[in-house]
Amino acid sequence: MTLDTQRARGQAGGGLPPGMTPDLVEQLRTRLRGGLVRPGDADYEESCRVYNAMIQKHPALIARCADVADVIASVGFAREQKLTLAIRGGGHNGGGLGICEGGLVVDLSRMRGVRVDPVARTVRVSGGSVWGDVDHATHAFGLAVPSGIISTTGVGGLTLGGGLGHLSRRYGLSIDSLLAVDLVLADGRFVTASAEQHPDLFWAVRGGGGNFGVVTSFLFRAHPVGSVIGGPTLWPLERAAEVMQWYRDFISAAPEELGGFFAFMTVPPGPPFPEPLHLKKMCAVVWCYTGDPARADEVFAPVRALSPALHGVQPMPYPVLQSMFDALYPPGLQWYWRADFVKELPDAAIARHVEFAERLPTMHSTMHLYPIDGAVHRVAPGDTAFSFRDARWAEVIVGVDPSPGKAREISTWTKDYWNALHPYSAGGAYVNFMMDEGQERVQATYRDNYARLVEVKKRYDPDNLFHVNQNIRPTSAGAEELPH
Repeated sequence: MTLDTQRARGQAGGGLPPGMTPDLVEQLRTRLRGGLVRPGDADYEESCRVYNAMIQKHPALIARCADVADVIASVGFAREQKLTLAIRGGGHNGGGLGICEGGLVVDLSRMRGVRVDPVARTVRVSGGSVWGDVDHATHAFGLAVPSGIISTTGVGGLTLGGGLGHLSRRYGLSIDSLLAVDLVLADGRFVTASAEQHPDLFWAVRGGGGNFGVVTSFLFRAHPVGSVIGGPTLWPLERAAEVMQWYRDFISAAPEELGGFFAFMTVPPGPPFPEPLHLKKMCAVVWCYTGDPARADEVFAPVRALSPALHGVQPMPYPVLQSMFDALYPPGLQWYWRADFVKELPDAAIARHVEFAERLPTMHSTMHLYPIDGAVHRVAPGDTAFSFRDARWAEVIVGVDPSPGKAREISTWTKDYWNALHPYSAGGAYVNFMMDEGQERVQATYRDNYARLVEVKKRYDPDNLFHVNQNIRPTSAGAEELPH
């Protein structure tokens, strides 16, 4: 019986898989310092909850890893018992790929820690950390690592998918500041991957997701970032086409010290937004300027000249900007995602964007365009697994709401919006913005890098133990889908 066939047999319902005895489970429990959660335990249901409440799965076991030894034991157990294995870092995984039905979850969220070397300007980060941990530690030294836009995002998931956010135009993707990773491989070995050690593996983890092992720590290069000048600028939705056309040309010509992502939004009913704007549908750009403060007025002059309804840009510590949206998007909301990379933004595409912005279904639903030019473009598409170095934006459309009763509405809006805009896309998508969308989308995302990724996968995970992800299969593209 093949490993894939054994995986496909009824590992569902939160009970022990066929052939799994309580004695075997007890053997694993005694090997873990962090603890093991099983169906029937008082904290089992809570432990099954993930950031995206639309995802509801019930693993047979959840290993709460306290250290690398726990990870090695858990990976070995899943391999030996032919269990579906999912890796949960410290943060979001909007597609719900940090959990599985009926298998084993390796939960790294207790492995949190950050050590900054201010002289070398490096940062060692444990695999279960979130970006707020990193921002807190690095800001004390006037440093930062390029990351996302929400501080509760996990370091592991965001980095392994590429890592784009406020600092991308100036300092590149998160993987462009990655110096090394420690990881546990499918066969239980613990290795370091860097430019000098296992360089093929180091190439693959920079954008290839969790396909190659469980990363237990990251070593980053940090950059000088202290206070920034940032925040949102808002315009009425009836001006959306005009503002989007202006933004399309402005951001590409702006200095790389200026980051700014475009958004459609419904204004939240609370500070810092003035009451007359509450619950209005608007378009926005959220800015982050890391250049010379003396030049800020000059840099933002074209923004002010466009007469925004709100220009909420001001000096603030970088961690404040990074956590600005944390309260708006807490764990437990319903999320449905669709995404694409975009090279051009023609007027015809803008018209379709505006059409769907007028139909934003809920207050939390949104569309973002993240610029990925500047420093991102100075790395060749083949230098890392992240392929779309020639794109100008990463587009993401998300239907979001607290109520399960809205799930169909937000999903339909998201899919219809994506279908309307996909013809204008570059063909692939940022893996951290993807749901479980099938193998064709994965291959479109990695383009010419996919074949090389398959070879690395064959070398380090030939049985595809790590398949609960945007999967790079060690076999032909026509192989049978594995269960998640």
